[in-house]
Amino acid sequence: MMLSWLYPLEKVLHSLGMEVTNKFIVIKTQIDGKPQESDFEFKTEPFSLTVKPGSNDIIIKNLYMSIDPYQINRMKTMSSSQKASEFAVGISPGKVIDAYGVGKVIASGNPKFEKDDYVVGLISWGEYSISQGFILNKLDPMGFPLTYHVGLLGLSGLTAYSGFFEICKPKKGEKVFVSAASGSVGNLVGQYAKHFGCYVVGCAGSPNKVKLLKEKLGFDEVFNYKEETDLNSTLQRYFPNGIDIYFDNVGGEMLEAAISNMNMNGRVALCGIIAEYTNAGKRAAPDLLNVIYKRITIQGFLSGDYMSLFPEFLTTTIDHLRTGKIHVLEDVSVGLEGVPSAFVGLFRGDNVGKRIVQVSLD
Repeated sequence: MMLSWLYPLEKVLHSLGMEVTNKFIVIKTQIDGKPQESDFEFKTEPFSLTVKPGSNDIIIKNLYMSIDPYQINRMKTMSSSQKASEFAVGISPGKVIDAYGVGKVIASGNPKFEKDDYVVGLISWGEYSISQGFILNKLDPMGFPLTYHVGLLGLSGLTAYSGFFEICKPKKGEKVFVSAASGSVGNLVGQYAKHFGCYVVGCAGSPNKVKLLKEKLGFDEVFNYKEETDLNSTLQRYFPNGIDIYFDNVGGEMLEAAISNMNMNGRVALCGIIAEYTNAGKRAAPDLLNVIYKRITIQGFLSGDYMSLFPEFLTTTIDHLRTGKIHVLEDVSVGLEGVPSAFVGLFRGDNVGKRIVQVSLD
């Protein structure tokens, strides 16, 4: 309700070139275990809705924000990822947290962007963002909901597409295993694999997720990993003739079991290790003799490695979307206040599909 009555006031302030109060989220201290909502706090500060003459700044009203588990590594005291990628630099307590999302330009000193342009890229965990155009692009919604460009038609989709087709290099009829199959990336990998002509098995953490993946998304088989006591035996049951491709989103014991059940020349795409992000004791220790003697390829990757594939990915995915071959799984909540809860919920497996927070009205 608050958003609906604030919006007209905001429009008046825009026209007058005045300041507003920007609410944003910060971490109180570094987070080295499982995140809690109490690890975060809200701050407010005056925020100008105008651009100074000669400035290259872009003032953005944040609309939809992607909630991603990898961010926890940026919030730690130290993580190897903070040094490995400019997209994963550490987040300091009290400082603005950036994230992928969709917004609308309020004012711009950058010639590439104009007022009222939709943009997609790095915004912040707040109501407004200031950008110099780094990792920010104009967005043509193409008739789709803006949320699609946060997930399916954004980096989550590109991650699934590039990881499966470029890293795994599938062949029709191959046997594919996807962990965290109801997540933002896993559900898309499974759908791409099925439409390509592979046999697909996924795992998820609840009976409802299992049912959804089989009945709506068309996975051949799905199991609830929480009901299994021996993952190695479980995978032997679902893959009596072995696994050709494993798309890993969790790491830990699941990765170990998958490696044990891989076929000769199997391929493993390491996309995420959410089981290990908050529990160093769960780090995977696969049998490397299997890797050597079965000539298994294991490759980690980031979506940014494959930005050159974005046009191909977008064309293919939009075609699948318009013909009904791909179903969209989104978990959208409303209000900036819900961001900490949404983020913490990722590590409990609360989400079904892409986790998104609607920050404000368009």
